[in-house]
Amino acid sequence: MSEELVCSKPEEARNAETENSVEIVLTLTSEDPPNNHDPNVNQQTEREAETVCTEIRPNHSRVSKELFQTEEEDGDDDSGTHYLNSDERPCTHLQRAERPGKLPDTFQTDHLLYYERFKAYQDYMLGDCKASEVKAFTAEYLEKIVEPCDWQAIWHTDVFDVLVEVVDVDCKELKAKVELVLPMECETRGCDLTEESMKSLLEATLHKVPLLELSVVYDESGDFDQTALALDHLRFFYKHIWRKWDEEDEDDDFDYFVRCVEPRLRLYYDILEDRVPAGLVAEYHSTLALCSEKFQEFSSLRSGLDSDSESEQDNVSMVEGLRLYEQLEALKRKLRIIENPLLRYVLGYKVNSGQQSCRAKGPRPAGGRVVHLVSASATVQQLQSLITDKLMPHYSSEEFEVQFHSDPVLAVNACYEGDVVIVCPGLYSITSSISIVDSIEVEGYGLPDEVVIEKRNKGDAFVESTGANVKLLNLKFIQRDAIEGILCVRQGKLEMENCVMQCETTGVIVRSAAQLCMNMCDLYGSKGAGVEIYPGSVCSLVGNGIHHCKEGILIKDFADELDAMPKITMVNNMIHNNQGYGVILVKPGDATMEDLPAEPNAADENEKEFGDTRVQSEADIDDDDVPAIVVEEECPAIKHGHSGPPDFTEGNDAIKQELVATSAKKHVLQKSRMKALGAMQADENLLSQEMFISIHGNQFKHNGKGSFGTFLY
Repeated sequence: MSEELVCSKPEEARNAETENSVEIVLTLTSEDPPNNHDPNVNQQTEREAETVCTEIRPNHSRVSKELFQTEEEDGDDDSGTHYLNSDERPCTHLQRAERPGKLPDTFQTDHLLYYERFKAYQDYMLGDCKASEVKAFTAEYLEKIVEPCDWQAIWHTDVFDVLVEVVDVDCKELKAKVELVLPMECETRGCDLTEESMKSLLEATLHKVPLLELSVVYDESGDFDQTALALDHLRFFYKHIWRKWDEEDEDDDFDYFVRCVEPRLRLYYDILEDRVPAGLVAEYHSTLALCSEKFQEFSSLRSGLDSDSESEQDNVSMVEGLRLYEQLEALKRKLRIIENPLLRYVLGYKVNSGQQSCRAKGPRPAGGRVVHLVSASATVQQLQSLITDKLMPHYSSEEFEVQFHSDPVLAVNACYEGDVVIVCPGLYSITSSISIVDSIEVEGYGLPDEVVIEKRNKGDAFVESTGANVKLLNLKFIQRDAIEGILCVRQGKLEMENCVMQCETTGVIVRSAAQLCMNMCDLYGSKGAGVEIYPGSVCSLVGNGIHHCKEGILIKDFADELDAMPKITMVNNMIHNNQGYGVILVKPGDATMEDLPAEPNAADENEKEFGDTRVQSEADIDDDDVPAIVVEEECPAIKHGHSGPPDFTEGNDAIKQELVATSAKKHVLQKSRMKALGAMQADENLLSQEMFISIHGNQFKHNGKGSFGTFLY
């Protein structure tokens, strides 16, 4: 037979929340019924039951902590609070944030890692809620975690910090009812507050203050660790994740965490770890501020409209509202592009293509030109050699003067159009980007291995060129811990000769409408492509070594028919030991070009008359539909001579054929779409533009996937 004894919680714990109360049922089994009339048996049974209940019953704090641990995880929780789950550690495991002044210290919670916040928001605070359900889910999370009363906090505002005690928490309103701790402990900024004035302020607010403005006072017991973490997650969410317009998003039916929280959280930590260019960060914050301003204007205008009114003023307001709405949507799209880790770099180049470009200074107002000498220190003999070899033969006229610098970045920033920067031998470590906006020349005095410029900052590109005619000579560039390319030609023309580039991420990038002439250079170590060539650019590569990169040369052809194919010259380059292809063409797949009318393969069916260097079309396409593609063939001496073994040079023809075919197909697409739009007269400059192709004498060795390949997207 059995008997059930029910052990309730002690009297002092009965006022706790119902969901946190614990009731233990103890079953006693024996052969004979217990003697209920024997006081010894009854007392012994009650003592045993009380002992078991005391050992098993958790307190409120422990129940809250176990919310962060599921049975499946068995204690192996990575939510960022797993170290709070062990019963063997009754003390706090959060660090103390020391505060200057007389106010007590608080918990340090600003050190949390990405995955800790990720898990807290995904598993405990937001889950799979919609944007319209965020407040309800957040309130439920706080009700389970935050201690309801009897804890002290610092009430922080822009004007003062004061010590208060929390007596109640309203999770739905995100507010706490507080009482002033006496004697008052307060720190003010620019004002004087007395105890009476602070009490009056609390009475005016009904003693309710926002939870976002409370920081839990440090306590070694560990009872308030979860409360401190929960308030920190709440503050972080409303400061860095939540947007005022999220509730009105048309995509409210989708998971808010996946759609908004995760990309914004990832962007925050990428910025924190210097993994986003400084210019893009500045653009993001300015766009976010402008979007908030436009949303405020739109909301104010919308609230003042009367839907039943037909007055002229309301009609004007409606038009203004539509204009603000379109601006707001455009800004939100721009924010989504930057927040998305894939779109940020795939499409962001058009958004951010000129974000770091400064306005060119032009010629020096007072006239004349300056030679900027860069040297940390130099011996008399070195200075004499420099004067004899370089300054006197080339810069001895009266229009030149000499200025001295210790940093190449400062020298470039001091340049006007026509200036010259001469970098003396040495190792120069820089942390900021070298931005060249005027037509200048930067030359190393010596061999490239003797004139080394090293960059260690993650956030920005190494060298950016927007000048109309820029030259770089005899320099070695080394990247350390970089996330941006080593050199980017955004616009204008850049000539490089006898330079060495030790890359960390991508190599040289040639943007649309930019021009690069790269001769006798050595480029290696890129985790992306050694050279990226964008549509509409002009790129000449002669006698270079491109090796030990993920891809050798990447040629981009976007689906937009207005993006013209680049004009490419590749002669006598050594492209070897790359992980992927020596040269790869990225172009849209057949699905993207499905509305293109059928046409023969320009690489296989066009007859190339290299004496005239024009591609003649088959009868399937009108002569007017064929683009003027200039294909420069190597001379017979090179073709059949000593340019290299056939196995190493066979990729040249494959590259030419593919580029010719792609350009021809794109030209037909341009004309077909213009005809479909009813354009009677197309832009002759657009439809008659030539694609110049001069590819010969290049050697391809030991590339992982071969000399040439295509990637369809």
